[in-house]
Amino acid sequence: QMQLEESGGGSVQAGGSLRLSCAASGYVINSNSLAWFRRQGPGKELEGVATIYTDSGDTSYADSVKGRFTISQDNAENTVYLQMTTLKPEDTAMYYCAASASFVRAGLMPSRYLFWGRGTQVTVSS
Repeated sequence: QMQLEESGGGSVQAGGSLRLSCAASGYVINSNSLAWFRRQGPGKELEGVATIYTDSGDTSYADSVKGRFTISQDNAENTVYLQMTTLKPEDTAMYYCAASASFVRAGLMPSRYLFWGRGTQVTVSS
């Protein structure tokens, strides 16, 4: 059973940067989709932010973060990162890491992900 733990959230001013980490345990990431999602408040929908297919390194991003966020992987550390730059107040959200089953190209659809972390809060002030 894969377990995911996010870290790196915090408070930052607009224009600043943060790097989120998602460490996987209990499972070696191999040919999975790993993704970051966010929820911007109670009652808000879960939004797909970025995903990476760990076999090929193929990535995909939401339009709202293209050019500002970068998802990457460190296979040796079994960890996926989300580098966030030029942060905006509208990026304020709880950020969740998620992983698919093996050999699934899950894209940014939450229903295709099996394993979820508990989230890390990002707050961007203007």
